[in-house]
Order: sequence, then C-alpha cells, then structure tokens
Amino acid sequence: MDFTECYQDTCSAIALAARAGDARRVQRLLRRGCSADVKDNRGWNALHEAAASGSTECVRLLAASKEAMESCNYVNSLTHNSETPLYYAAKNGHLCSVRLLIEESADPNLKTLDLACPLFAAVDGGHQEVVEVLLQHGAEANGQRNVSGWSCLHQAAYRGHADIVRMLAGVSSLEALDDYNITPLFLTAQYGHSKCLEILVQEGANVNCQATDLATPLLIAAQEGHLACVEALLSHGANPNLYCNQDQWQLPIHAAAEFSRVRILERLLEVTERECECTEGKVSPLYQAVLSEKASSIAPILSAGYNPDAQPSFGYTHPLELAMERFASSPYSSYRRNDEGMEIVRLLLEAGASVDDRAYSMALCCRHLLPLVLQYRGLPTSWSEREELAWLALDQPDHAHNWLPLLLRAGMEPALFLHPSLIVVPIAEVIPFFLEFLNWRCLPKEIQKLVSRRPDLTQESINMPEGIPPLAHLCRLQLREYVGSVRLADSSVVQRLPLPSLLQHYVQFKDVFTKYCNSWGTIT
Repeated sequence: MDFTECYQDTCSAIALAARAGDARRVQRLLRRGCSADVKDNRGWNALHEAAASGSTECVRLLAASKEAMESCNYVNSLTHNSETPLYYAAKNGHLCSVRLLIEESADPNLKTLDLACPLFAAVDGGHQEVVEVLLQHGAEANGQRNVSGWSCLHQAAYRGHADIVRMLAGVSSLEALDDYNITPLFLTAQYGHSKCLEILVQEGANVNCQATDLATPLLIAAQEGHLACVEALLSHGANPNLYCNQDQWQLPIHAAAEFSRVRILERLLEVTERECECTEGKVSPLYQAVLSEKASSIAPILSAGYNPDAQPSFGYTHPLELAMERFASSPYSSYRRNDEGMEIVRLLLEAGASVDDRAYSMALCCRHLLPLVLQYRGLPTSWSEREELAWLALDQPDHAHNWLPLLLRAGMEPALFLHPSLIVVPIAEVIPFFLEFLNWRCLPKEIQKLVSRRPDLTQESINMPEGIPPLAHLCRLQLREYVGSVRLADSSVVQRLPLPSLLQHYVQFKDVFTKYCNSWGTIT
C-alpha cells in the first residue's frame, strides 16, 4: 500500500521533487543543505522516489549528494520492506536509471523481505532490456526469488514473456522447483504460454516433470484447456499414460473429460492406452465425465469405443448407475436444471449401457428417467424378468403415480401389479386408474377387501359398479389377452388390426391415460 496517499506530509520536499522528476528543484534543495536521506513512513528516501519515477537526472544528482558521499550504502538504501532504489527502477522498467544505479555500485542481488530482487521485478514487468542489463552486471538468475520458491524463470514462464524466457533459459536452471515441485515448464502449460513452452523444451526442459501431487504439464494443460500446449507437449514426447495422482488412476484424459475440454479430449483419446478402461484399480474417463456432469465429454469417449458399462469405480457398478443416482438425488442442482443429467443418461443408454436392478430402482423413483430407460431398453423380454421388474416397482409404492402409467403404457401386464402393496399407495387416484385395466368383477377377494377399507375411496370414484363391466371394456381386455400387452402397446401392431382409428386408441387404453395422467403430469 502506498501510505503517501494518507500521509503525504511524511515525505520530504526533496523526495517530492524527485517523485515529480523536477531535477532543478532537487538540485536547489541539495544546495540549500536539505538531506537526501529523509525517509517517509514506508522507508522511502529521495533516491527511491527518483528511481521509481524514472527520473535519471534526479538519480544522478542524488547519487552524487553529500549523503551518498558519506555513506557507501546510500545507493543501496532499504525501505521498510527492504526494497532498494534499483529494485524500483527495474520494476518500472526505467533502463537509464538502472544503468546509472549500477554504475554507482547498486547491488543487483539484494533481496526484499519477500525474497524478490531487481531481476525478478524486471522479469515480472516484462522489461526485457532491463533484464539483459542486470544479467550483464551480475544479477543471479537462479535461486529462490519469491516466497513460494519461484525463480526468475518461473516468473517469466508464468507471465508468458517469451523473449525473457529465452534469455533466462541459457543461464537458469530449467528444472528449478518451487514449494510444490513445480517447474517453469509446468507453469507455461498451466497458463497456456505455448511459445514459452517451446523455448524451454528446445533448451532441454523435462516435459514429463511431476509436481508434488504428481500432476504433469500435460495434465494441467488438458485441465486448463490449452490445446496448443497439449499438442506441443505430445509432439515433444510427453507421456499421456503417466499417472498423475497418488492413487495411480488419474491421467490427462481424465482432466480433459472432467472439464469438458472436448478438442483436447479427442486428441488424448487417440494416444491414451485403454488400460484405464478395464484394469482393476483404474478409472474409465466415462466416470470422470459423469461425476463432473459433463455431457459433452461423454460422446467423444463413447465414439472412441470405450465401454459404456466400464469397470466398477467409486463404489458404482457402472457409469449409468452413477449418472442416474446423481440425477435422481439432486432435483435442484444444475444437473437437472440444465438437462445435463438427462443427456448423460440418454447417451449411455443409447450406447448400450446395461440396466441392472439398482438402475431400474432409481428410474422407478424418477418420472424423468424411466421414460428414457423404456425408450432405449423397453421391457424385459421374459415373463420372469418382468415379474422381477414388477417387484422392484411395488417396492416403490410412493412413486406409483409415476411408474405405473409408464410401465402399463409400455406393455406390462396389469396382473403383475395385483398386490396389496399397490392398493395402499398414498395417492388414492392410482387405484381407480389401475382398476381401469382390469375386469373389476374378477378381482381377488383380498384386493377387493383392501379397496373397500380405504376411506378415501368410494364405489363411484373407483368405477366399480355392481353390474357387469361394459362390453367394450371386456372386449379390449380380451383383445389384450389375445394379442399380448407388449404387442398391444406397439401402435404399429394396433394399426394393422381391422379396427377404426377411434377403437385403436380405445384398445390401447388411451382414454384412461388421458383421464388420469394429465393431472399427474406423468409422461406417457
């Protein structure tokens, strides 16, 4: 913080003149005997002001002042943070002042309290000529020049100053490490400075260096989306199959999938070995894409031939299970709001992902997921499998208003749901809806008793009059038994029957679906 904004009166008159670059006033004040070494609340004296403002003439006058003559350290005066005049001249790119201070024996290697030096300050500002002069006059390029352990080459790489990187690469350690074992080349990859990266690689920097957490330049470039750096690293021998975390499963391809860097992902899919897909302890990039809710990463991975089921990871049997759980359990997250989860589930199903009991159970609880499963998988083909699906559904009675219309519309036999657990569902309308698919005169006595005991139902509401069901209703029940529920659910089959179009809708129970499901908002 520049405290002169608050306490300008602490700055001496000669320092103010030096700040303004008023050499004539500085000269007059010196002749009047004003001290050139009065410090303000930051520890700045007039020489700091002159160097920072780039007033070479003021620097010359002050360097020849009485204070400078009496003290050999005046030119290296330190502020409260240990900055020298040379530090400020270098930081602000004042080449002439830098040269003059060096002629006056300014030390280019004095460090500030945060371990910076004039060379580091010049590098940070991108002042190439100043960097060159400092190097020519003994400025040390190596060593820790930042509280985080950065060298000057680290800072040049971070800023993307290619010409300075080229200059420092010849005199600096290319493999200098900061506190996290990060090299300058790693920083060029992290911040997308491909030109600087090329320079360091040509000088011999290691493209497969690893930070403390084992991250590589290729991983960080993929994560940050720097395609040019990824291409440069691969062309110079970066290993896309080098594991980048302690658990030995994360690869650059995982980072690209996690952050949806699609072009980089497509490039890495070409060169990454498929060991991660099928080896125990490894993780398919599909899991990373699903976990990060990045639908755009799913398509290229599947297009590259990756198995949509993959091997178990993160406690999940397959990626579809993870995708469905995240969607079903996060109704207010961006996952559902942006339809990202729906798209991920759709892509996996479209690619042939298996739907096991756990996946079916999650789909039965969510009216958005079950239609997708039925669209891409349909109903199980065997009676025993459909019985198992019915049992899974009956274990979710609270969601019967969602799954019952969808399963019946898909062709599930209503008889599979004739069970007490369905008759006690919380939503009373589910029961009359369900009974519309049956001959209510032939219900099992147990079911009739349960229906009659519900106080929220009346004989009228459940549409079970004492008389015989209408002939038309009995006919469609007979037709369903003859044709089969699954085939009758197929409109193309029904259209081939010798029936008028209105009756085609009737035999498919569309009047029942319309009557009940519109009010429920169920997708049918």
